[in-house]
Amino acid sequence: MTIRYPNGKPYRINNDKKTNENQPKKKKVSYSNRGMTLEEDLNATNDYYLLRKQAVIHKKPIPIQVVNVDYPRRSAAKITEAYYKRASTTDYNGIYKGHYIDFEAKETRNKTSFPLKNFHDHQLTHMEMCHEHGGVCFVIIRFSTLNRVFLLNFPLLYKWWNQQLEEKGKKSIPLKEIETDAFEINYSLSPRLPYLKIVDQLISERNA
Repeated sequence: MTIRYPNGKPYRINNDKKTNENQPKKKKVSYSNRGMTLEEDLNATNDYYLLRKQAVIHKKPIPIQVVNVDYPRRSAAKITEAYYKRASTTDYNGIYKGHYIDFEAKETRNKTSFPLKNFHDHQLTHMEMCHEHGGVCFVIIRFSTLNRVFLLNFPLLYKWWNQQLEEKGKKSIPLKEIETDAFEINYSLSPRLPYLKIVDQLISERNA
């Protein structure tokens, strides 16, 4: 029998007890390291929130213009040429407890710092405008080699972004600073990355 997750991926269950009894016992699964990308983790988390009516947050579609399409067979079509219509803003947006949520998701294999070159001017400009209008804006950063995930509030990200423009400004955010200024998100079974707990804190601090 095949059961599917909300994102369409299959989760298979074997109901044959004899087969299961003859198989060697499996080691306990570590939910902190499944080889999933940050995007997959966040999409699964947002599906969890949506199904439980806790929040409506989705990944933004990338605006592209299709130029050429190849039809290898009648039942399939393959895009062979396309280009971006305009620069994208941030990865995710939605609504939570009456608050507009807007955030970017980034990964790095660097073990000691997060390079600011991973961001673009138009993304910071977009988040700045959303923040000024009362939106809750932040970035979720994953150090993939260390398998650690952090949520950094926009004002702190903006501080680091501006200082890099100075003559001797740092071009990356040291991990030690992120450990101090950001919130670490610990992996769990459901949801995968429970970041709304931290968003609650950001909302409380903003309303204080």
